[in-house]
Amino acid sequence: MLDFTWEVFSQTGNVELYLLFKEIEGESEQHSPAAAPENESEYLSGSQFHI
Repeated sequence: MLDFTWEVFSQTGNVELYLLFKEIEGESEQHSPAAAPENESEYLSGSQFHI
């Protein structure tokens, strides 16, 4: 589902599809044991905070 959503977004540029993609991506990371940060600084330095 994640790949499909990204593919359609990349072809259409539809912002709502991008937001759906990020929501699905976040949910899949929350359910993964490796995605849980061990401390707050690790969480804050994560990939979701690009500058």
